Amino acid sequence: MKYLYYLYQIVFALPLLLITTALTSLTTVIGSTLGFANFWNYWPAKIWSWVTIRTFLLPVHVEGRENIDKKTSYVFVSNHQGFFDIFLIYAFLGHSFRWMMKKSLRKMPMIGKACESGGQIFVDKSGPKAIKRTYDQARMVLKNGVSLMVFPEGSRTFTGCMGIFKKGAFQLADELQLPIVPVSINGPFDVFPRTAKLPLAHWSRLSIKIHKPIPPKGKGHENELATLKEAYEVVMSGLPKERQKYVKNDDQ
Repeated sequence: MKYLYYLYQIVFALPLLLITTALTSLTTVIGSTLGFANFWNYWPAKIWSWVTIRTFLLPVHVEGRENIDKKTSYVFVSNHQGFFDIFLIYAFLGHSFRWMMKKSLRKMPMIGKACESGGQIFVDKSGPKAIKRTYDQARMVLKNGVSLMVFPEGSRTFTGCMGIFKKGAFQLADELQLPIVPVSINGPFDVFPRTAKLPLAHWSRLSIKIHKPIPPKGKGHENELATLKEAYEVVMSGLPKERQKYVKNDDQ
């Protein structure tokens, strides 16, 4: 069965992924240029992600969408297991958002330009002024009623277990007094880990658990740290027992 699944990917799933990626990127760039960026940065990518997961025949379990209000702005924070995290979140989170992502992703063919046109936030750590511009952009996004999705680990896991959470997302949420929504993802590490030697997915079940929002408890550094700690523990609690542990990630 494994080799039949590989053959299916080579003959059908991967070519279709390339085609839909190109179409989605082009649609996002053109649509965002014409206006209504909030629509074009989210819906084409949501459809693309849903089609991709279904094309790869991956079953999905979703839990907790009732915990969020579509009219409320949040800062979503999730663990980062693998490449399919993006498809899983876009397709099944059920809430419009923009990403806070690595600056290097801007260089990705097609996708980088689409992300830039759609108003995604690229984290630039080249200096204090660049960092300030990044957070100023994020503040503007959140003030306009849009939510933000962040991988606080900053990079994909090597083991399937979680690394540390960085504090940037929690600083923004504290400054703007927005609720943090922890999100637990499992399965993308088994489907396509960053250590994969072949560009082929493994069949595995995907799951996304949206936890209850953590409301602001006050304002200041102590609140940031307390919220970070609580969110970390909640995200980890939504993972299988064997992955409920901290493992150092060398490129964090």
